[in-house]
Amino acid sequence: MISDAFNTDCNPESGGRPVLRSREKLSVLLFQPEIPQNTGNIARTCAATRTPLYLVGPLGFRITDKQLKRAGLDYWPYVRMKLYNDFDSARADIRHSRLVYFSARASLLYYDFCFQPEDCLVFGSETGGLPEELLVSCPGDVVKVPIDRTRVRSLNLATTVGIALFEALRQLRH
Repeated sequence: MISDAFNTDCNPESGGRPVLRSREKLSVLLFQPEIPQNTGNIARTCAATRTPLYLVGPLGFRITDKQLKRAGLDYWPYVRMKLYNDFDSARADIRHSRLVYFSARASLLYYDFCFQPEDCLVFGSETGGLPEELLVSCPGDVVKVPIDRTRVRSLNLATTVGIALFEALRQLRH
């Protein structure tokens, strides 16, 4: 549901971009991340943008992992992070957010998608991506970052999160 506090229509009067009248935050959710360095780098990006980070387990590492802490450097005090045992618990806690799923299997490109305040950008694990049942639940909210798959299989998860988060921030002018 869209609040009266902001207008997020992509329309010609707003140059095809959302008009933000609220400072509501975006958030990032990592579904079962496996590599501590990626999660640490994503946490640093979230600290830099004041974006909450949600981690859904099981994680492929311990939250006390030295590589995780090293990748996040000394920015951990600025990371608003919450851990969840499963996706249903996370979804119940962030029920006010629209979930925007990122998948290499999507047909909609992230820069053609109209982000809204309070969107939660959802990313799958490094090796498995997101489960199919999540992707089919809201097909209009599944997007991808395009790459030349004849040259590389995938982008690094931290890179993909950075690309997506900064595009959403750009659209919303945060």
